[in-house]
Amino acid sequence: MVAALVVDHAPDAAAVEEVFVNSNPQSTLKLGQARGVVLAAAARGGIDVGEYAARLVKKSVVGVGGADKRQVHAMIQHLLPGAKIVGADAADALAVAICHAHHLANAGLRARIS
Repeated sequence: MVAALVVDHAPDAAAVEEVFVNSNPQSTLKLGQARGVVLAAAARGGIDVGEYAARLVKKSVVGVGGADKRQVHAMIQHLLPGAKIVGADAADALAVAICHAHHLANAGLRARIS
């Protein structure tokens, strides 16, 4: 399914959250499997993938690395007022995308200055 999305939408970039160890081993395993699917689909599509720590994502969106899910969701709604955000997972995914966009913009700015 992810590979089909890559083919259908031809994204220029992708971003994922780095692996973290959860207190629930089953959740950690499922997260690792999902990341693997996304990374494999991106690699097959020749797409560069940015990987970001959860604290960096939260800091880039909320301004605080220790923000909770409610704060991330609220800030995503503020940054994307027309978007319908269905659930905390969707807000987290959008936060990773925004973090990646900031990273790419900063990298481009640094390249122009050099």
